[in-house]
Amino acid sequence: MTLHHNLIAGEWVGSNGVENINPSNTKEVVGLYASASADDAKTAIAAAKAAFPAWSRSGILERHAILKKTADEILARKEELGNLLAREEGKTLPEAIGETIRAAQIFDFFAGEALRLAGETLPSVRPNIGVEITREPIGVIGIITPWNFPIAIPAWKIAPALCYGNTIIFKPAELVPGCSWAIADILHRAGLPKGVLNLVMGKGSVVGQAMLDSPDLAGITFTGSTGTGKRVAAASIEHNRKFQLEMGGKNPMVVLDDADLTVAVEAAANSGFFSTGQRCTASSRLIVTEGIHDRFVAALTEKLKTLVVDDALKAGTHIGPVVDERQLATDTDYIAIGKQEGAKLAFGGETIKRDNPGFYLQPTLFTEATNQMRISREEIFGPVASVIRVKDYEEALSVANDTPFGLSAGIATTSLKHATHFKRNSEAGMVMVNLPTAGVDFHVPFGGRKASSFGSRE
Repeated sequence: MTLHHNLIAGEWVGSNGVENINPSNTKEVVGLYASASADDAKTAIAAAKAAFPAWSRSGILERHAILKKTADEILARKEELGNLLAREEGKTLPEAIGETIRAAQIFDFFAGEALRLAGETLPSVRPNIGVEITREPIGVIGIITPWNFPIAIPAWKIAPALCYGNTIIFKPAELVPGCSWAIADILHRAGLPKGVLNLVMGKGSVVGQAMLDSPDLAGITFTGSTGTGKRVAAASIEHNRKFQLEMGGKNPMVVLDDADLTVAVEAAANSGFFSTGQRCTASSRLIVTEGIHDRFVAALTEKLKTLVVDDALKAGTHIGPVVDERQLATDTDYIAIGKQEGAKLAFGGETIKRDNPGFYLQPTLFTEATNQMRISREEIFGPVASVIRVKDYEEALSVANDTPFGLSAGIATTSLKHATHFKRNSEAGMVMVNLPTAGVDFHVPFGGRKASSFGSRE
């Protein structure tokens, strides 16, 4: 099997290949990918630092052309790359192709932004003096991405960094190196100068730690767990570097008595269970007022019965596998915790077998949950959601905000009054009305409040 190397200083290097396993069929090895050492990471950082002076002063048309060429190739290869994504992460093929298209759109958007770099010229309060305000690249950017969006999140971080003249050392999640390698390969062939983008696949404890320890990183952008995010923050403060964190969520979806039941059920099912619930914006707390509670639970349960859990590549699959054995164990542990806490298991909760060995789990719905239960406080990151019964809108808003997280929130209602009030008073970075909590346009700011995010928006 071909070994996919790391890209360091414009050269494909490395050994110690690690198998990339398909969670839909654990007998299939998707590819063999090099694992970088701490020394490799240091070499990559040095290469990015050496490339920064020239790239930071490069012409905007050069940057535009490279980003545009990258966007065009990703879009042209959307089926191929979507297939790779589905095989290494477990998203259904339609979701995977959709994510690939999104990555192309991100690169295309920032190709355009490269031609719109602007500043300000202001009069000074002092006579005969002018003032110019410009935005400048900051240097070497460390990029650490998670496994749940293997092509879109890397694109979201890489494209703006390159657009504005920064150089990069990029460490993708160990579980999903394939899409990241493809992005690096496409950018490399699109004409990116040596050292501007360096791909270092490998263990977070090795490669990630070398990045955190380096004084030469001017900035770092991280998406992942809250615990690791705190380590990134502490290390960045030590080196006085800029840092951006996108971490956990325990997102509420409020359903009011006046909601359109069909809209509410579709939004809740999409938010809580599609992409196998493996989204930081997933709705895992369904906060439902008394008047519609029983009808909503019945309708959502019927909806869940129609969802097909199977191989991500199989036509008709709605929900693919959990990403790996460890995440499956986490999900099933939380299902057991929910039962122990006294929540009622209304649907699902069982691992299931399919034609090929994989990490398959039924979508799981708890009812009669409280907001104090662990399944309502802690991020599970799987196809598990809990219904919390409340009296009215005021209690729903209070429960929705009673969380250490604040990434995304949603409300299903036909009341303009309640929708408007919720948008203004929900303690979340992004608020959706009659829509799933998961999903945001690629050209708008993405991020949360409280423990969900820190620093500038994506």
